[in-house]
Amino acid sequence: MNTNEEKQRYSREELAEFEEIIQEKLTNARKEVAFIKETLSRRNDSGTDNTASPSKMLEDGADTAEKESLNQLASRQMKFIQQLENALIRIKNGTYGVCIVTGKLIPKERLRAVPHTQHSIEAKLQRND
Repeated sequence: MNTNEEKQRYSREELAEFEEIIQEKLTNARKEVAFIKETLSRRNDSGTDNTASPSKMLEDGADTAEKESLNQLASRQMKFIQQLENALIRIKNGTYGVCIVTGKLIPKERLRAVPHTQHSIEAKLQRND
């Protein structure tokens, strides 16, 4: 490869590094979702008391808000997992690390920080204008 030519794809070794980062993030995200679901399940099991005191009603309101918050967190984590799994597919088919807007390689530093991204900083800034 000519040094003047801009690199079009990451090497197999470079892709293996990103795959390792993604697998680690996937493992952690799946553990977090499992923990959230377990927490929600425990909350639902303990909510069988039928006392209607004002303090119980306040507790129920706080409990509902907390459940809603946990559900939102689980939903975000599930979306993150899907994005990571899609990144693994791009690694397998050789399109990983290529910006879908500019067609240029996304810098390694950005991919290490946001391994599921499909946009270079340049493309991301264009989108936010």
